[in-house]
Amino acid sequence: MREIQYVHEPDSLQCGQAVLAMITGTDVIAVADMLGNDRETKLAEMKSFLSDNGFSVSAARNEAHTKEDLPPLAMLSLETPRCWHWSLYAYGTFYDPEHGVMDDFPVCARKYYWEVTENEKQ
Repeated sequence: MREIQYVHEPDSLQCGQAVLAMITGTDVIAVADMLGNDRETKLAEMKSFLSDNGFSVSAARNEAHTKEDLPPLAMLSLETPRCWHWSLYAYGTFYDPEHGVMDDFPVCARKYYWEVTENEKQ
């Protein structure tokens, strides 16, 4: 298990890039450059980026009600009061690109997740 370093989103449209940066340990600006996207990210982009960088993402979207519903490492899609928002849950802690490091979900109505696992190095 690699220690997660918190990354704040460079602007309000780059929460997905910040989540990818935290998972992979890559600079957030480099992530945006690699994606060719400095705006909202789509699930397919995130899955492809993680796959290209040694991670697997579960196929199914799962709903969470509490943090006990979450696997050890998960990308979160949260319906916040302002918008849909990407966030990260890792090993008991929430790393939210907008709200910081937290013990529980940020304020949100609906919570979905995809489990992320690191592929074994060959």
